[in-house]
Amino acid sequence: MTDGGGDPFTEQFETHRPRLRAVAYRMLGSLSDADDAVQEAWLRLTRADRGDVVNLPGWLTTVVARICLDMLRTRRARREEQFGVHLPEPLVSREDAADPEQEALLADAIGLALLVVLDTLTPAERIAFVLHDLFGVPFDEVGRVVQRSPAAATQLASRARRRVRGAGVTSDVDRARHRELVDAFQAAARDGDLDGLLAVLDPDVVLRADAGGRLGTSGEVRGAREVAAAVSTFAPMAPFGRRALVNGVPGIVVIPAGLTPTAILGFTVRGGRIVEIDVFADPDRLRRLDLTAFAP
Repeated sequence: MTDGGGDPFTEQFETHRPRLRAVAYRMLGSLSDADDAVQEAWLRLTRADRGDVVNLPGWLTTVVARICLDMLRTRRARREEQFGVHLPEPLVSREDAADPEQEALLADAIGLALLVVLDTLTPAERIAFVLHDLFGVPFDEVGRVVQRSPAAATQLASRARRRVRGAGVTSDVDRARHRELVDAFQAAARDGDLDGLLAVLDPDVVLRADAGGRLGTSGEVRGAREVAAAVSTFAPMAPFGRRALVNGVPGIVVIPAGLTPTAILGFTVRGGRIVEIDVFADPDRLRRLDLTAFAP
């Protein structure tokens, strides 16, 4: 947090902080990294010649985007040496408790499945798409961030847009129906009910599990029967699943009795079936999430 003692720039920065966090989260897929990027933007503001900052919101958005671009490039190089599935960090809240801060972050329904697709883009494509398509930043400004011409920035966003549209990353049912399907999935997993699982899973369903690169627990499974078989191995954990909102839609947080959370499950639903299941179970990254609302 900042401490400006009544400084007008500090007050304005705090006003813009929620939007900057939302921008950075979409670019980085990690709230902790997003907070780091926003704090770095604040430090750069304190060192800047304030006479040069004519449009503070635009200046801050540009600075945050450039910081995120550098972070994405560093992360991409590091991940080339890693194995297994890497999922973005989900935003998790209780279904029965409103969280204004989370609602602000999810104002345009940024689902976990969309973040997964954004993670497959090049850093420049991701920055261009987020800035222009999600936050309406003109392409001439996007170009300055990614150090390309406006035309090249337009092409970057266009390629990203085609990837996003082709992935079909949004659920097409209301929250109540989404919850019914997730509850039915959990009940079938708990009871070892293969037919029950197949009834809610799309034939081409994809399950992605990120357990921090641990062999045998991270990976991707495709197909209803294959996913049902994988889910059945975790049946003993099903009774410990608690209802939650995962990036704004119904999901599950797994918390064994007396222990810390061990997994977060996000679901994408289309055509009345579950088409994607994202299992976030990296213990190191789970510890960074604020899940105190689910404490017994």
